Amino acid sequence: MSQSIAAHPDRLLPADPGTRSIARSLLERVQDLPIISPHGHVDAAVIEQNTPFPDPAALLVSPDHYVTRLIHASGVPMDRLRDGATSAPTSREVWRTFVESWPLFEGTASGYWLRTQLDSVFKLGTDLGEMSADASYDALAAKLQEPGFRPRELFKDFNIEVLATTDDPLDTLESHEAIAQDPSFHGRVLPTFRPDAYLNIAHPSWLENVDRLIAAAGDGGTGYGAYLTALENRRRYFVEHGAVSADHGVLTPATLKLDPAAAAKLFDRARSGKATAQDRNDFEAHMMYQMARMSVEDGLVMTIHPGSYRNHHEPTFNAFGADTGHDIPFAVNYTEAIRPVLQDFGTAKDFHLVLFTLDETVFSRELAPLAGFYPSVYLGAPWWFLDAPDAMLRFRSAVTETAGFSRSSGFIDDTRAFCSIPARHDASRRIEASFLARLVAEHRVSEDRAHELIIDIVDASPRRVFKL
Repeated sequence: MSQSIAAHPDRLLPADPGTRSIARSLLERVQDLPIISPHGHVDAAVIEQNTPFPDPAALLVSPDHYVTRLIHASGVPMDRLRDGATSAPTSREVWRTFVESWPLFEGTASGYWLRTQLDSVFKLGTDLGEMSADASYDALAAKLQEPGFRPRELFKDFNIEVLATTDDPLDTLESHEAIAQDPSFHGRVLPTFRPDAYLNIAHPSWLENVDRLIAAAGDGGTGYGAYLTALENRRRYFVEHGAVSADHGVLTPATLKLDPAAAAKLFDRARSGKATAQDRNDFEAHMMYQMARMSVEDGLVMTIHPGSYRNHHEPTFNAFGADTGHDIPFAVNYTEAIRPVLQDFGTAKDFHLVLFTLDETVFSRELAPLAGFYPSVYLGAPWWFLDAPDAMLRFRSAVTETAGFSRSSGFIDDTRAFCSIPARHDASRRIEASFLARLVAEHRVSEDRAHELIIDIVDASPRRVFKL
């Protein structure tokens, strides 16, 4: 059996020997720096309770929509990959389906991350396609029973310094508090305020969520005023428990400033069930303006993740729920959409607004010029379908000539797959080294300056942007 290509020391580095040599030197500067992960979806309870991962399929296949979506596209029914409406397959059966589908992942970011995990985390030592499904399953299952593969031990082995989670506004944050008070745990696990289900009228639980929010944190008030008070109070609670940011997974980046009376009427109309589709758009846009106002006041970094048509295939959503691989990007407009917020807060002291996109056309046309003028605006790293090697290089090429390196967020892994975190950050560091090496080889940046820049990109930028 041959060694996995994931072990090659020059993976993702430039093919040209001279440029590759420069990239190697740059990579050495940052390869061992701690991981700063200011946005992701790992459950804090996994870290707090240090529960063993259940099995290879539950860890690497079923919860990873990057993986299941491509296998599903090849004609494999979703109920062969995860629990669903029909009888669920066993973990070993899911793994067999995954291994049979392994050739589908050649050239994909998912394939790269999976290979890197299997080689560097699990020490499988060979390519998955060269082992039988049962042999690889048994090898990984045995690893998962070892004490060194518990979440806390891996947290340390991965050299994670900061890991941010994504949390409901009414979450008690008990796991975060327990971790913070544990003297044996070295690292920071920070909550992130994610209020989408409380701002989006179209969310099926919006009314119920709003009622619970006002009852829990509205200081005894009612209506729109108590709703704003409750959001402010819960944000303060998150800050007290270590949160540094508020994240918003909205349909579009639209923002709208309404006077209080108009906003209150819109809120009441939504609660009565009489809101129109336009009302839905206007209310969410207005609440994004309010979230920006609150960030100026309480200091939480505001991040916006728009441009995804969530749950595109309704039958799959009905059977298997959200985050099952059929969220599809669409084009967005940032320049006009975000202007109401930037008119009032674009130059506000200590306001940090990190803008992400799934629409590559706005990188150079809109986002880089916005970040190149407004002190508050930072460029969110390539996200989701764009957090792949070539897409990350396109991002750097598109934005750097206008906004330089100082206006970007640093890498964002945005993952639920805990064991993929080091693989994703390693890929990002290799891509940054490759991009900088080309600039050095073309005599556009000095090699000494490139060594300073890569440390700033990997380490200083996320600390600066997310106030760490």
